[in-house]
Amino acid sequence: MNFAAAPSRIPTDRLIRQISARMSLRKPQERSLEILHSVGGALRSAKDLTEALAAIQELADRDVQRVEAFERNFVSLCFAIATGVGKTRLMGAFITYLALTGHSKHFFVLAPNTTIYEKLIDDFTPGKPKYVFKGIAEFAQSPPQLVTGDNWDQGRGLRRQGELIDADVIINVFNVDKINKDVGRIRKLHEYIGESYYDYLAALPDLVLLMDEAHRYRAKAGFKAIADLKPMLGIELTATPKTVGAKSVDFKNVIYRYGLAEAMEDGFVKEPAVATRKNFDPRGFNDDELEKIKLEDGVQAHENVKLKLIDYAQRTGDKLVHPFILVVAQDTTHAEAIRKRIESDQFFAGRYKGRVIRVDSALRGEESDEATSRLLALEQDGATEIVIHVNKLKEGWDVTNLYTIVPLRASASEILTEQTLGRGLRLPYGVRTGDEAIDTLTVIAHDRFDEIIKRAKEPGSILLKSVEIDTEGNVWRDGAVELVSPSIVESMITGLGGASHGELGEQPQVPYVFDTPEAQSYATVTYKVIRQMERELPNLAQLQTQQVQSKITERVQELMRPVQGTLEGILAKPDAAKIVEAVTHIVVNNTIEIPQIVVLPTSDVTFSLNDFDLSDLDTVAPQPLSDEIVVQQMRTGERLTIARNMAVIREERLEDYLVVHLIDFEQVDYDANADLLYKLAGQIVARLRSYLPDDAAVENVLVHQGKRLAQIIFGQMMKHYVETPTRYQARVYRGFQILERQTFKVAHPKGVRDFRMPVTPASETRRHVFGGFKKCAYPEQSFQSDEERLFAVLIDADREPDVLRWVKPGRKQFQIEYRRTERYEPDFVVETTSEKLIVEIKARKDLEDETVKAKAIAARIWIGHATAHAASYGGKPWRYLLVPHDAVLENMSLEGLAAHHELPAIIQREEELAPTG
Repeated sequence: MNFAAAPSRIPTDRLIRQISARMSLRKPQERSLEILHSVGGALRSAKDLTEALAAIQELADRDVQRVEAFERNFVSLCFAIATGVGKTRLMGAFITYLALTGHSKHFFVLAPNTTIYEKLIDDFTPGKPKYVFKGIAEFAQSPPQLVTGDNWDQGRGLRRQGELIDADVIINVFNVDKINKDVGRIRKLHEYIGESYYDYLAALPDLVLLMDEAHRYRAKAGFKAIADLKPMLGIELTATPKTVGAKSVDFKNVIYRYGLAEAMEDGFVKEPAVATRKNFDPRGFNDDELEKIKLEDGVQAHENVKLKLIDYAQRTGDKLVHPFILVVAQDTTHAEAIRKRIESDQFFAGRYKGRVIRVDSALRGEESDEATSRLLALEQDGATEIVIHVNKLKEGWDVTNLYTIVPLRASASEILTEQTLGRGLRLPYGVRTGDEAIDTLTVIAHDRFDEIIKRAKEPGSILLKSVEIDTEGNVWRDGAVELVSPSIVESMITGLGGASHGELGEQPQVPYVFDTPEAQSYATVTYKVIRQMERELPNLAQLQTQQVQSKITERVQELMRPVQGTLEGILAKPDAAKIVEAVTHIVVNNTIEIPQIVVLPTSDVTFSLNDFDLSDLDTVAPQPLSDEIVVQQMRTGERLTIARNMAVIREERLEDYLVVHLIDFEQVDYDANADLLYKLAGQIVARLRSYLPDDAAVENVLVHQGKRLAQIIFGQMMKHYVETPTRYQARVYRGFQILERQTFKVAHPKGVRDFRMPVTPASETRRHVFGGFKKCAYPEQSFQSDEERLFAVLIDADREPDVLRWVKPGRKQFQIEYRRTERYEPDFVVETTSEKLIVEIKARKDLEDETVKAKAIAARIWIGHATAHAASYGGKPWRYLLVPHDAVLENMSLEGLAAHHELPAIIQREEELAPTG
């Protein structure tokens, strides 16, 4: 055996920590590196393979598996790492460790196909986006020499008489399929080398073989040829350590296993979920009908996650991810039939016409490398939403935007299930977002649902969540559902109810007034007409005037008039006027009247600066520049000088050289801050005079480096400025707003929690949906913190008789911009018998945060206008409360909180307050 290491200047344990930190290794990658270090120690004294195997077996521990056999004529160990965790980066870490510890300078990386081969070349090439050695200082100046299956015969990376021609570390990257065709040439004598390249590699005493996706080529002739190189060490990497085929055999040389279950638990990949339709029995459908159902449900799941991704991108400002569906077909004929079905006018009215690509296999059911390359472009191709392909995917397909898989054939083996899932497990944002839909990969498997779930529950199997898609298109994840909660008003009028609250017991039903189909239709249309009148009326009370009710009744009767040709008079028509009266009564008496007042900061924004002195001036020490440019020839070393004739406007005061640059910054108002600007510029001039010989040298620095010095001043100014909108623009667009439906994610409809019961730990509060309210405008609500939940308990209690109703506003309920394009959404709106309040609950430490202050100013302007608008018709005034989290106690009252935490309204009386149409 030859596994001796050269002495390292850095202790090995510290080196491993440094490599992990520099390469940002994940936990399983770092653990793999630690195991490799232990392997080196175990092999150091082994004289042959038998002793080596015994030494490796002694390493078996909690997460180090007992290796049964090397299965080679050299030491070969397999690291079974789940897809999506980062096997290529781990290869880079292995190479870095072995090179820096002196174990090896020569590496041979083997790829199973052209796609992975080309990907690995990119990953080992400096300057490429996914270069694996980023952060490794030792490779920054002298990166490893890359030898590939396309340039090996050019003599790169060879040693002659022990001296390296090109670099200290050599990485060979070869494709096993190319070796099958080229193995004869590699073994032939090469004139430049003086021997065959194969013999040259075999003679290297420190050659380390790294095998990517090793399960793909164990039986191939090219791999057998490479195995005869008898490297010092072989390292196999795969997510599925077993041979390919119907009778797969487990690898016997696995030393470390980090599977999908662990990767999911640690949040490194998406959660795979298998989906079926609720209460679905596939035995009642033929193949064609089953295929149609699965495709339609796959589209439902796809559209659901697409909306989630759009919403996430808008909320966070992160890139927009375009998801796509992968449809697995039986053969090329089947694939074409599927494409025609999806692009037909009968499939979702032709919506996906032109948004489908078909990827056919070229060799015995495996898609061609060219086809796989087309798949790789999908992350940038938002126009493609569905990919149809034949047979299972090959490795190396690293897209992150695959969210839905529709397999339209039975899987041949468990490997198919794992490898197909692996193609879609990578996270588009690199980390979990916390939004389950965005963090989940869904497989539509109606006909194999029970079989897959059964297999998932077997020991050692990947863990799959279950998904159901109901007839309404709702997507349920492991019992989870997107719960749509209509307001209490909408439920009373339309009969649409909320969820069934399991732990809440039997909830009292919202009283439903219109109990015949005809009356329900009239009531629903009346509700829609009222929503259309939000811009026409200054307040809710107008709905109950005779004039408005007559107008509503006319519109309802027009909309409900029978279509020409239908029989009239068969059924008694409901009394439209009475229904309108009942509906408007419900709306007026059960709605919090929230006007739509758009508050926007004007473009006229000033930046006020507080007085301060520059800090850390002792670090500022620029030197005068010569007025000549020196040019040195590289070959001869001869120097030339070129006089620099700069046309510089001479300033009367030295400080002016800096001020002229400072006023170029748009945030700086010269008229308002001239004294401060000259003061700060004077401090720079004083600093320069403290170490330069004369004012001529100071002027030289200011002329040539004044802009950079001004940037230093401006950087410190930004720590002392306050952005103050001179005024806000506000206008009342609607006198009231009907509350929109709210959507919540709940583990199961019967899992809605009683809001009076706290969550343990409290930090998990935001993950739950609550119900059981008496005064809330919705049957369900969610809270961002336990303090918000406590506040809801406080205002919903009987001991607060003055509170009539409250709500946590949905998105876009308010249009209050506190900065350009940044919108403020209040935590609570509370209506009492005498007033209305916007209540914001913040951690005490955040009360002085500039963003919190900016939101408060915008909200106070909003309530100023809302109060003025209410006064115009005798409505209730508004107040704004900013409550620290630790002030929300069970013994507190709303009145007590308001007394201590109200911020007064900001009135801008010159603004127009009349509603506009």
